[in-house]
Amino acid sequence: MPAKVNGLGHIGFYVQDLDLMKDFYANFMGMTLTKVGPLGAFFSADPEGVDHEIALINGRTSVEDPHWIQQISMRVDSLDDLRDFKQRIHEHGYKLDRIVTHASAIGCYFRDPENNPTEVFWLTGHTSWAQIGVPIDIDQSDEEVMADVNRSFETVQNVEMGKPASPETIDAIRALNAAAGVGSR
Repeated sequence: MPAKVNGLGHIGFYVQDLDLMKDFYANFMGMTLTKVGPLGAFFSADPEGVDHEIALINGRTSVEDPHWIQQISMRVDSLDDLRDFKQRIHEHGYKLDRIVTHASAIGCYFRDPENNPTEVFWLTGHTSWAQIGVPIDIDQSDEEVMADVNRSFETVQNVEMGKPASPETIDAIRALNAAAGVGSR
């Protein structure tokens, strides 16, 4: 039986005024700022249970711009489920954008049949408050995948909830990306 998602993880959308939107979600909606960095800000209504439910990403050129969805993300139960989705993405000819470790999760980003950004992700068991996305090969053994996840986690484990990563941590994330063969993110 093919893998299936077990629930909505989060929604990401592009914003024009990050500070205005951070204030709205923190002070009007009462959510907790969990992750913040140069890409945007993440919020959770229950940071003990889930590290984010809303992802605000810089990049919306105007409020009239209809392209505001950055991604729809859904959880899967296991690393094998993630592998199954990857295989079926290829079989169906959907565009695979990237597979990365966020330390707290591994995300598989692809496009649905109408080219909407979609993510399926598996929680690794780590709690991470850093914005990190290091390419990872999920076709490796479970042990090798978790070794890569653990390297990323060790790099960002000292980032505090709601605080940006230090310049040293950002440099270390860049080094992880360079080791994975990509430029800075």
